[in-house]
Amino acid sequence: MKHLFGHYRPYIPHILLVILVLFGQVLAELALPGLMARIIDRGIIPGNLSFIYQTGTLMLAVALVGVLCSIAVSYLSSRIASGASRSIRLALFSRVTEFSSVEFDHFTTASLITRSTSDIQILQNTSVMIFRMAFFAPLMGVGALIGAVSTSPGLSWTIGVAILLVLMIMGIMMITTVPKFKLLQQLLDRLTRVTGERLQGILVIRAFNRQADEQHRFDEVSRDLTKLNMFVNRMMSLLMPGLFLVMNLSSLLIVWVGSRLIDLGQLQVGSMMAFIQYSMSVIMSFLFIAMMFIMIPRAMVSAQRIGEVVKKEISILDPENPETISTRPEAQSQTGAMLEFNKVSFRYPDAPENVLTDISFTAEPGKTTALIGSTGSGKSTIINLIPRFYDVTEGEILLDGVNIQRLPQKILRSQLGLVSQKAILFSGTMGSNIRFGNTGMDSEELARAARLSQALDFILEKPLQMEDPVSQGGGNVSGGQRQRLSIARALAIHPRLLLFDDSFSALDFKTDRALRQALAEEVRGTTVLIVAQRINTIRHADQIIVLEEGAIVGRGTHQQLMESCPVYQEIAMSQLKEEESSTIEGGDLQ
Repeated sequence: MKHLFGHYRPYIPHILLVILVLFGQVLAELALPGLMARIIDRGIIPGNLSFIYQTGTLMLAVALVGVLCSIAVSYLSSRIASGASRSIRLALFSRVTEFSSVEFDHFTTASLITRSTSDIQILQNTSVMIFRMAFFAPLMGVGALIGAVSTSPGLSWTIGVAILLVLMIMGIMMITTVPKFKLLQQLLDRLTRVTGERLQGILVIRAFNRQADEQHRFDEVSRDLTKLNMFVNRMMSLLMPGLFLVMNLSSLLIVWVGSRLIDLGQLQVGSMMAFIQYSMSVIMSFLFIAMMFIMIPRAMVSAQRIGEVVKKEISILDPENPETISTRPEAQSQTGAMLEFNKVSFRYPDAPENVLTDISFTAEPGKTTALIGSTGSGKSTIINLIPRFYDVTEGEILLDGVNIQRLPQKILRSQLGLVSQKAILFSGTMGSNIRFGNTGMDSEELARAARLSQALDFILEKPLQMEDPVSQGGGNVSGGQRQRLSIARALAIHPRLLLFDDSFSALDFKTDRALRQALAEEVRGTTVLIVAQRINTIRHADQIIVLEEGAIVGRGTHQQLMESCPVYQEIAMSQLKEEESSTIEGGDLQ
């Protein structure tokens, strides 16, 4: 838990104040049994009403001070715990935002969600208990023990018997429950993952009438978590009855032994009652300490899980002595960026073989380079290497002559406009999603980006137009509209390099054609790299690169590839109508 202590450092003054207030609460609690003994021995038994009123008033004042101290401790403890938890949660989220795809492959999304919510909540609850009990229980226990011994040394052995029984109960509880805490969090990860997968795929589940099967599968995961929770809760439910049994038996033992001492004249009734109160305080103190020993191991499991994320080494880092491209002649003399792949090979972590092998090509400013190939040929992997979502295994990628691993990641990505294969929108408005990468753009620039992406027409049809709401994930717009808003978001930052990862697949042919025409006319000078499955999307590209099993098997224009590349010909023939085939084979498709 060392990596978490720093988040509590700003609250050291509050912690010291908690200790001070706790000391006042302990003094108030320890004063009450002595006052009770006095009011019985000197007031009730002799019938001294004035002494009863006087001492009773003092007891009320002391009790009020104890209550006020308890309220203050609860408030300060909650404030410290919630503030530190907020800081930990922010640190965890900040760390996750630095993760590359390699780290995301190591931690599942469900696990990261559980660590950010449940684990931090467990830490917060444990922190409250520690601040309230870690100082209170020892002070109270020692003070009550001293008070009990000073009240009646002859009864002190009864407290030892009670403490021994309490420790036995807590030992059994710790042995049976503590090892289950880590398993509980792992099962919660699993339940979160299964729930997320089923909710995301609910339409597919319904389409194939798999509701009953998926409910059964979910119930299996839920049942495992329930069984373990039931076991832990049953064991914990036995704790309080067992401890109260010990306390009641201790009271009976004290009364039995104390009555004999009273009969012998060695103990007064008030002193025996005070001794009972002191002994209960000692037992409760040990109970609180034992409860912390149960809670702390669970919190340590959560802290360890959080630490795994916070301390996870980032595989893709900025260079110690970064270079820049803003002052290079290549960057100053052109709008677009020169992108070069130089003998690039790539292998996913722990994969047995390369996904890409010896990839070399150049995407020039003002020109469109297209990537096409069968599923699994490595097209999207090439796109993911450019923003450094992964780093190359061999070779290098150059941007304006600079190896991208020598550039700060923010500088590199500021040059890129990425439209991913899966259009992702955020809850907000149409305008906020387009402004996502350029929050300072004015309404004119906003309209321009929407017009270029062919999104302006359907946005203007909305009741609130640019301020029309977008639900989480863009669930209230169609797939094609989500894709066009994603393209507008990329165009809004005026990138020097546009990356389209199969981003036209959700568009109809008319919108596809209009979008490509708008890009050709309005985004002159920008370097464009397109991954596509449809020949019609890329046939007018300046350069088409054909991939097969992670290697380049063809390179050229549409006409050149139709004459020289069998793989490209096969793709083209499989997509185009039969009546177009003769024209295609003759190389006359325009």
